[in-house]
Amino acid sequence: MFKLMELPFKEDALEPYISAETISYHYGKHHKGYVDKTNELIAGTEFQDLTLEEVIEQTHNYPDRQALYNNAGQVYNHNVYWQSIGIGERLNDDMKKKIESDLGGTDALKKELADKAMAVFGSGWVWLAEGKGGKLEVLTTKNGDTPLVLGYKPIFNMDVWEHAYYLDYQNRRKDYAEVFAAQLLKL
Repeated sequence: MFKLMELPFKEDALEPYISAETISYHYGKHHKGYVDKTNELIAGTEFQDLTLEEVIEQTHNYPDRQALYNNAGQVYNHNVYWQSIGIGERLNDDMKKKIESDLGGTDALKKELADKAMAVFGSGWVWLAEGKGGKLEVLTTKNGDTPLVLGYKPIFNMDVWEHAYYLDYQNRRKDYAEVFAAQLLKL
């Protein structure tokens, strides 16, 4: 069974960028709901003793396992999301050099993240991930999809589901994305 990860900061730590109320709903209701549903779906099945990543890999592209894939994916995506926020923590120098060489630096990366967030139609995620050959790329996924099933190693992500920002930014996804990339990521 999976446990809701511990939030790596206090609920009010992201203010004024993201309110404690948003964090309370996002983490305590949405993320917790995905954990609870995943546990319900794996109980008594061949998936109950697997890692979260194994559940995702073994349910991807199976229509009869779509509910489990989506919920497990959302647990994983949210785990990465909370760890992407850099309260007092930044990426190491090697990763910064890689961002510089692969993506043109952190300013270019921030712009690309915000632009890709605006390009997601509906709900999804924007990721910095390491692709085949070790090159960093910014990519998007829809709904509960993760880069894991595409052969990428996620570095961090930005949640662009409305529950991540609507209480604070309403329909201003661009404002949220720009603030998140500039102020909250571990850059």
